[in-house]
Amino acid sequence: MYDDTWRLVDDLDILLRRAEAKIQERKKAKEDKKKGGKSTAVEVSGELLREDVVRRGAEELGADYPSFLKSLVELRQRADASRTQEEAFDAHMAMGRTLTDHKFFEEALFSFRRATELKPTDVRPHFQLGNTLYSLGKFSEARSAYELSLEAAQSNNSRWASLLPQIHINLGIAKEGEGMLLGACEHYREAAILNPAHYRALKLLGSALLGVGEYQAAEKALLEAIFLKPDYADAHCDLGSALHALGNDERAIAEFQKTIDLKPDHVDALYNLGGLMRDAGRYERAAELYSKVLAIKPLHWQAQLNRGVALLGAGDVEEARRALKEAFKMTNRVELYDALIHLKNMQKRPKGLSTVIRKAQDNASRGEQYLSGDGSTEQSGAVSAIIAPSAFRRASTKTTVRQWMAAALDIRAFQRHTKLNRCNVVVLTTDITAEQLSLASGESHPVKFMRKADLEKILRRMLPFLGPEVFQETVKAINEKILNVLDRTTTGRVDVGMFLAIIAPLCAGTPEKRKRVVFDILVWRASKGMGAEIPRAEAKVYIKLLRAIYMPSQGTSELWEVQGEDEQEHISYSEFLEMFDDPDWAFGLMTTLVKLEKGDRIRHSGKKCSVCSYTIVGPRFKEVRANFSLCSTCYSEGKVPAQVKQEEYRFREYLTEAEAVKDKLKIFGPRRSPDLQS
Repeated sequence: MYDDTWRLVDDLDILLRRAEAKIQERKKAKEDKKKGGKSTAVEVSGELLREDVVRRGAEELGADYPSFLKSLVELRQRADASRTQEEAFDAHMAMGRTLTDHKFFEEALFSFRRATELKPTDVRPHFQLGNTLYSLGKFSEARSAYELSLEAAQSNNSRWASLLPQIHINLGIAKEGEGMLLGACEHYREAAILNPAHYRALKLLGSALLGVGEYQAAEKALLEAIFLKPDYADAHCDLGSALHALGNDERAIAEFQKTIDLKPDHVDALYNLGGLMRDAGRYERAAELYSKVLAIKPLHWQAQLNRGVALLGAGDVEEARRALKEAFKMTNRVELYDALIHLKNMQKRPKGLSTVIRKAQDNASRGEQYLSGDGSTEQSGAVSAIIAPSAFRRASTKTTVRQWMAAALDIRAFQRHTKLNRCNVVVLTTDITAEQLSLASGESHPVKFMRKADLEKILRRMLPFLGPEVFQETVKAINEKILNVLDRTTTGRVDVGMFLAIIAPLCAGTPEKRKRVVFDILVWRASKGMGAEIPRAEAKVYIKLLRAIYMPSQGTSELWEVQGEDEQEHISYSEFLEMFDDPDWAFGLMTTLVKLEKGDRIRHSGKKCSVCSYTIVGPRFKEVRANFSLCSTCYSEGKVPAQVKQEEYRFREYLTEAEAVKDKLKIFGPRRSPDLQS
């Protein structure tokens, strides 16, 4: 705005061009024959926020950086010496923008921070500071800067109305960088309300909703974005993913193909279309699409793995093995190693193996440690028969009931996927206090109900060790399985006490500690709680929800229907335990869940399941007459080798091989246990 500012910018531009020339000289002087990293620009809310791999500063300038910094400091001093505060502000803002244009992000931070000191209530310096911090990958600091910018804009809405949608968008993107998709959704939605024609806000909203499992809402937002901008390739791709999640694969294929027509090198569309082609049995086409992905991104190990699956389905076993070996070299995941070994063993009878390796891909994408033993349900060449529950008997009271094992395996899979087993259950009662709940919700008083976005903040504090992408997957799984059940009226608000009590049984800690924490949370939650007691009605509601979420196929009991007198009757901790541990109608399978947790790395000296042929991981179930063994999954599904024909099958359960040896030597337990029907 001032002539002095223009002269300052001209001098700064000369300094920066000289610095860039020296950087180029240093690059040419290097004898390294490797090519420099490609500049991969990631578009972030249009021209206002950019992320670029190319960054310049002390490392690139080397020995020339001190002289560069000295000259830059002199220019900053000139800005500070301006005649008025307004001119100094204008000078620092101009310097910051010029430095970011030349990719000197670290140096630009000083200018924008100085501008915020000169005008703390001005929107622009906070906004540009957030852009620069995001470009440096400092997402948390960028979010804080955008929040200050938003606060300043809302205090003078008439002046900054045109910038408000952009602030919301950039704040949402910064939250995504932290892994906070639910929080990002709120800001994208607000931007779309403020500017209904902002197709990018609608696309970002749809993508974020897709990321948290809200598929129908995602489809609606993405369709609106495409209506406003029909050639929006990224929106078509995400719409295809939403349609696939909703089970409409025909429309999904059309959207992915539309994306490729608009942008032939769109990696996500090529990869996703390859997956649909593979599922449809068009293996040659799938392998071709995965090859195109690898041509664009040679280190895309998921594409390499799926290419192996597609080639296997097409009957090209040798090429499939080479593709799997390449995928294993890229990632070193143990499940890929297991799949390779299994492929080698089953090469003469590869029928059905593509489905097995596809499970390896699913487990690998979720970060699972093992392919099978406690998860594989495929037969991999072995022929099996499914036995009626009445013919499945336990040879000992210590053997887990077949139906309980099936439910426990589902809960264990969810527990591992969400990483809740890595969160100490004590955190729920010590760190998540009433004051912190108030802080997370933005209220000045303790709250019992929270918006999902506020609950996401609590989860982030509980799981600080998770990276942004893994945390997003965790929130998605929790939203789909738990939050959507607790928010049946779709108000977007959830009973926070009930939520914490629902996840407590899956957190780390002894079974006794987990149950105690559940009770303590319910005491805090119950408005009519009396000391160390809770209303019986509250306990019934909790157990009914617990089963609806974790054991939906097991049904519930009339025992948990709330009666009029239940509101007045209070129960102690011991009475609550009696209700909680009911093996048939409550959560008595806690013991089985803990058993699965302890058995994650137990492989029983390499013994294999007689049905799925994989190494048994976790509990081993041995049939006492025919002397064959089953893994947890095959046992829970009632599968036995087809060649073994008996009227009934009796199983003993061994968590370790030491138990099996003791039992064999008749040192451990009674000589013969009575038959017990499952």
